[in-house]
Amino acid sequence: MKIMEAVPNISEGRRTDVIENIAERVKNASPARILHVDSNADANRTVFTLAGEPDDVRKSAFVLIQSAAELIDMRFHSGAHPRLGAVDVCPFVPVKNMTLAEAAQQARQLAQDAAEKLHLPVYLYEANAQTPERKNLAFIRKGEYESLPQKLKELPPDFGPHEFSENVQKTGATVIGARNFLIAFNISLNTRDVTAVKQIASVLRAKNGGLPTIKAIGWYMADYQCAQVSFNLTDYKTTGLAQVFEACKQEAARRGLAVTGSELIGLAPEDALLNAGRFYAPGLEEKTALLETAVRKLGLNKIRSFNIQERILEYRL
Repeated sequence: MKIMEAVPNISEGRRTDVIENIAERVKNASPARILHVDSNADANRTVFTLAGEPDDVRKSAFVLIQSAAELIDMRFHSGAHPRLGAVDVCPFVPVKNMTLAEAAQQARQLAQDAAEKLHLPVYLYEANAQTPERKNLAFIRKGEYESLPQKLKELPPDFGPHEFSENVQKTGATVIGARNFLIAFNISLNTRDVTAVKQIASVLRAKNGGLPTIKAIGWYMADYQCAQVSFNLTDYKTTGLAQVFEACKQEAARRGLAVTGSELIGLAPEDALLNAGRFYAPGLEEKTALLETAVRKLGLNKIRSFNIQERILEYRL
């Protein structure tokens, strides 16, 4: 059996009735399973993790995009996280017995369906990108939803309308593509100073000569009453959770600050957590002990409840 994961991010993290409505529709769309739903009110964003056979995952992802377009109005949206539309981004990830190219075929089909059936502007990124710069989500999303009237003219979508019509004003645009595993990892600091965490993010992101394969931004999380550096680990085998955590601690210390905890957004491969355990406890071999070490050393229990088994992709599959 081929298994593919989808990780659609919707621009709604506050209205639980809307999130639950979308989840219920997705559950009924195909045999694909919802593995996890992660909402954040400050970001005003929810990350769904779906998995199953590729065709089923694509069908469920389409229903999610359709539901979000119906229930979310981007004209009234605000939040800490950058966003372009009701479904900001929907990546497909090959998990088992399939290639990135096969996941890209599924992503392209979803993009065409969303454009033709829902009249959404759709940008292709990562493995589906038509030009090198469009591989980068940040390049496509620059200026966010508010930039769409001009963006649709100057950076036309790969599929769908090029005009900022009334429908597009409501839904915004969507970014779709296939990629490999990405880990979303947020680190909290003992400050409310967003300027400081943005400086740390800038120093550590790969494109500025920081940590290889790392993307990072800084923001303030009102629920936690602190600022965070939000990292994307695009290749955890090159730069892992422990390396990111320790580098963030060092940069914080240079500014007289301290790390107070961390959180995973969505799911992560078990191997990524085991690698963190091995970093902190060389020679330790027992799996449970390694996972417990990773949770403790990364401070994953310090800012909100954390069940490690619920956050491991292999376990959930």
